[in-house]
Amino acid sequence: MLSLTCRLAVSLLAAALALGGCRTATPAGGIAPPESTSASPLRVMTFNLRLDVASDGPNAWPHRRDWVGALIRFHAPDAVGVQEALAHMLTDLDARLPGFARVGVGRADGRAGGEFSAILYRTDRLELLDSGTFWLSPTPEVPGSKGWDAAIERIATWARFRDRRTGCTHVHLNTHFDHIGEQARQESARLIRLRLGTIAGDLPIIVTGDLNADPQSVPYRIFTRDTIASAPLRDAFAASRDGHYGPTSTWNAFRAIEPGRRIDYVLVSTRIPVLSHGILPDSWDGRFPSDHLPVLAVLGRGCD
Repeated sequence: MLSLTCRLAVSLLAAALALGGCRTATPAGGIAPPESTSASPLRVMTFNLRLDVASDGPNAWPHRRDWVGALIRFHAPDAVGVQEALAHMLTDLDARLPGFARVGVGRADGRAGGEFSAILYRTDRLELLDSGTFWLSPTPEVPGSKGWDAAIERIATWARFRDRRTGCTHVHLNTHFDHIGEQARQESARLIRLRLGTIAGDLPIIVTGDLNADPQSVPYRIFTRDTIASAPLRDAFAASRDGHYGPTSTWNAFRAIEPGRRIDYVLVSTRIPVLSHGILPDSWDGRFPSDHLPVLAVLGRGCD
């Protein structure tokens, strides 16, 4: 029979476990934050795939598609904003990414023509509520329209999701800015900020994309500093609680990572905690799966 002292100790231990049952020991031996602040982080990736060009030779898409699929599966994002994806490239990824669905249209005609800025998402994690695409031009509802001094037509694709684990709803927009026109990049950033005010309202926002602009550029400042229809967004690179992992450039040209070329981003509303951020230098025997490096951000709840 247990002594009175032992029974009291057991009762106190049971009470402590009941009160602290949502906490777990950390590797350092401390106590982790309550489950409500750290559970079910959302993993978001942006990845410029490099379109399928036969002149790329050994780096052409047919030689890379298995690597791209394997990279996405390994890093396990819940949503991926891709750029330079042609229709057949997306079909290839459909076969390699079971459990994913996607939204988006081709920028040339609003159907299957030209490059997509598609959003791929895990259907067991995210429920699609609404989606759309608009053109980065003075006539954003006109398929194939080209804006300002842009060399080619550009688009933004967005989706409104409900997180099946947390119940939170957010808007994810994915885009690819022009590589030539500086005015087009600036006006594209302004247009997206304005449109997000209507599309998202008070919902948290995630923007992924290849902006063809560095963090000192005007388009970057329009996203992260200017107040246009909604509060500025934060760069997950700088906002990460755990700091940044990996190189600080996202461009490799299939040769080597070039310093000072961070042009691919995950941007988020200020209310979304950024738990970690990385630029992933994955390669296979010295070869890269794309001429851009993917960017991965791990995000906390944004609806509290």
